[in-house]
Amino acid sequence: MVVQENGKTVCFRCGKDSIVSDEDVGELVCQNCGYVVSEKIQSSGPEWRTFSTESDKNSARTGGPTSLTRHDKGLSTVISPINRDSTGRPLTSSMKHTIERLRTWDSRSQSAQSTDRNLRQALSELGRLKDKLAISPGVIEKAAYIYRKALNKGLIRGRSISAMLAASLYAACRDAETPRTLVDITYAANVKRKDISKCYRLLHQELDLKMPVVDPVQCIARISSKLDISEKTKRDAIRILNSAKKRNESSGKDPMGLAATALYISCIRNKIPVTQRDLADSSGVTEVTIRNRYKGLRIHEK
Repeated sequence: MVVQENGKTVCFRCGKDSIVSDEDVGELVCQNCGYVVSEKIQSSGPEWRTFSTESDKNSARTGGPTSLTRHDKGLSTVISPINRDSTGRPLTSSMKHTIERLRTWDSRSQSAQSTDRNLRQALSELGRLKDKLAISPGVIEKAAYIYRKALNKGLIRGRSISAMLAASLYAACRDAETPRTLVDITYAANVKRKDISKCYRLLHQELDLKMPVVDPVQCIARISSKLDISEKTKRDAIRILNSAKKRNESSGKDPMGLAATALYISCIRNKIPVTQRDLADSSGVTEVTIRNRYKGLRIHEK
């Protein structure tokens, strides 16, 4: 029994504030007099036993978190493939047949509807695109959310799953301001750019997506990392872009082309041997784009 005094838990017998919990036996014990205050208390530790040295990595009371990147959001049932009961004894032949039928029906029930099969295929492809484009899990969750909304609204019917998924991923990258161009997603998804653009416009119109304007400053780090450009040159390019934004010269122009041009001007100033061809290949734009942007930026940077 415990008495509360001034918000402190004290022992009923000696009145000392020395109550400790023994999780091994499930008791609350007073350190001063040894009085057992409570027994058979509920443990708040992990509900598992292991003898592995890496036990701290999986010490959770529950399973994995729900995720939109799984077709069932991580809430599916799994019947163990081991034909043994809870005591470890092998099942009888009749019970084995019953369990096999349960496994079959459980597998069929998870993909009974066409939407479930569609999500299985699409989200499996989304995992492949995540590895190829090196995209963060947050962006992948957003892409899965956009694809689910399009599926619930009936926008997938009659259209390519790969194209709609690639368009959803591109929209998620735009929303999270992740520097991935439409060309990058086209190569990774192996889908025509025209099809992805058409699906993206459909998603933007039907789902009323609000896409932020891509900041060309975020593209500088990506281009410079491919060419191994120094930090001083990158900072100079960022200053050039910031001054161009103040003059409203970046409105309506390709952010990747602006970033490549700013790096080109910065490389000329710092006497770094980088050609327009190198910057064009690293940024995914043409040399003509760099030359056209160079004319406008050079006049104000003199």
